[in-house]
This record gives sequence, C-alpha cells and structure tokens, in this order.
Amino acid sequence: MATVHYIIGGHVQRVGFRRFALHHAHRLNLHGFATNLEDGTVECLAQGDVTALTEFETLMRQGPQHADVTSVVCTDLSESRTYGTFRIL
Repeated sequence: MATVHYIIGGHVQRVGFRRFALHHAHRLNLHGFATNLEDGTVECLAQGDVTALTEFETLMRQGPQHADVTSVVCTDLSESRTYGTFRIL
C-alpha cells in the first residue's frame, strides 16, 4: 500500500476542502486524514492503491467549487502506521 502526504495551498480553508477530500477518499477506498493547518493550508495523508492516489492528487489540485488551489506539494512516504479509514481531523 502506497502512502502520500499532501500540502495544499491557496484559498483552501472555509470552502469545504476537507469534506471534499473525505468524499473522494471514501469513493476511492483511500485511508488517512485531512486537516487544516495554522498557515492556511490543508494537509492530507492518503494510503491506498497507486491508481487511486493518482486520481486523488488530480482532485486535490482542482479542489471543490469555491476553492482556489495554487499549490500542491506531494511527498511519497514509507509510512509505518496504517490507517483504517479516512477522516477529518
């Protein structure tokens, strides 16, 4: 199982971004989390099939309707922790 860490920048808080990530993570059978960071970015960590993670990254670069994504930094991790579901923190 692959694990990817995302930091999404732009106008991504108060626009339903975490719920958007949750919806698509569940649809793609990904596990992990989404949370707001103090600097105004959104952090996501997702685990699952590489094909699903690729689609998830595409969606994170688009964001929900009212978001304005200006950057997405993706880092592949050799994560030892396994998540049982995807949730909003």
